[in-house]
Amino acid sequence: MEDLNKKKKGHLHPMTQMIQEINTIFSDMGFEFADGPEMESEYYNFDALNFEKNHPARDMQDTFWVKDKENTVMRTHTSNVQIRYMENNKPPIRIIVPGKVFRNEATDATHEAQFYQVEGLMIDEVTTLGTLKGVLKTFLEKFFSKDVEIRLRPSYFPFVEPGIEVDMSCFSCEGKGCSICKSTGWIEVLGAGMVHPNVLKAGGIDSEKYQGFAFGVGIDRLAMLKYGIDDVRLLYQGDLRFVNQF
Repeated sequence: MEDLNKKKKGHLHPMTQMIQEINTIFSDMGFEFADGPEMESEYYNFDALNFEKNHPARDMQDTFWVKDKENTVMRTHTSNVQIRYMENNKPPIRIIVPGKVFRNEATDATHEAQFYQVEGLMIDEVTTLGTLKGVLKTFLEKFFSKDVEIRLRPSYFPFVEPGIEVDMSCFSCEGKGCSICKSTGWIEVLGAGMVHPNVLKAGGIDSEKYQGFAFGVGIDRLAMLKYGIDDVRLLYQGDLRFVNQF
């Protein structure tokens, strides 16, 4: 018979476990952990990252603007730390930035108004898309504990040029096609690209001498893929029946 007086030990929340695992993987590749404020100025969240003044991401539909604090937002990505770190550190730079971000959007099975993202930034005299591909392939293989193939597709983000979307081969069907990958054999996992010269300039780095790449991925998204979670809201509801499975 179970001893009702015996106290059960607690454990780290699954999101905290995920962040620790991601930190460990990138640390082994020579990346340092960096952090920054969640309540951020418009400059660091948008202007310094090459967002135009009329960019739709600045609108109330996407961004939480802080009442009674002029030009202040709840950060919409962890990319704000890129500029802050570059201002205070000289290349070579290798950092990852896991943290909470905020988007003014409807909540459903795949979207939350607040979620966790990890940003990566590498700057050196010789840094290429090939370097980026190698770093991401290594990370994904270690994270999912499987061999994966990745492919790069052209995309657009204001703070990188060129910008890319990164897909990985489906770890469930190994590229044959299943419900997880919608029968394509590929899963879209993150956005990335080469750091825009304007962003390097905003961070006080000579874009003629240095180049770099950046990438960002939702940690919630990685959790859903790794553990087969079908509703992102489960990660934030505090239901012990769910949390205690990790």
